[in-house]
Amino acid sequence: MEMLFDTHAHLEDERFDEDRKQLIEELPEKGVAYVVNVGSTLETSRMSVELAARYPFIYAAVGVHPHEVSQMGSEDLDALETIAKSDKVVAIGEIGLDYYYDFSPRELQKEWFARQIDLAYSLGMPIIIHDRDAHADVLDILKAKRDRILGGVMHCYSGSWEMAKDFMDLGFYISLGGPVTFENAKRPVEVAQKIPLDRLVIETDSPYLAPTPHRGKRNNPAYVRLVAEKIAEIRGMSFEEIAEATLNNAKKLFKIE
Repeated sequence: MEMLFDTHAHLEDERFDEDRKQLIEELPEKGVAYVVNVGSTLETSRMSVELAARYPFIYAAVGVHPHEVSQMGSEDLDALETIAKSDKVVAIGEIGLDYYYDFSPRELQKEWFARQIDLAYSLGMPIIIHDRDAHADVLDILKAKRDRILGGVMHCYSGSWEMAKDFMDLGFYISLGGPVTFENAKRPVEVAQKIPLDRLVIETDSPYLAPTPHRGKRNNPAYVRLVAEKIAEIRGMSFEEIAEATLNNAKKLFKIE
């Protein structure tokens, strides 16, 4: 059985409330060896830690999403640091900028992005980046902080190949998810074609962004197989090669033995 690593899921999401336990317990037999469950608020970060404690193959990332930073006070950074010191936390994330929805003021988004980068550095952890319609500012902040970044991943990457090269120059992995399977996907397909194999990881972003043929339905980590299959097709490689490379890359990124 090929072993797959879903580097980004939200299994604490309420859309899994009815069948979460069964769905998670079936993942190993579907070839999913590891999942990083990613927080987006203090509450969901705590829930990620609880899931990681319950299942040996689930790890946690903790962080505050740009949508949520307007709800945060200074004392909340201390709370996040405490959560981040829990067992099986492997990254700070997802953090970054979202100028598509602008649910939080942009200056506040930038401030909290920078503060969480510093937190990751102090804890010796990589970061998981959310970047939506904010490529230039994300890149500027990462360049300014380059001496305080211990690796990371551009989650569900949607930018250009040219920009991907800039992120890789800063030590980042590029993560592709369901959109690489979409019919009119141009940018993710180009990135999938050109990216060095040692810089690629894969994800589902469950329950969001389900790959074809499940587009529009609830995503789940078992569908990471469809992402790997599509990338293999795009690159003219075997599914097994993609599965093995992305598994090894993710284990290296998140320091999982």
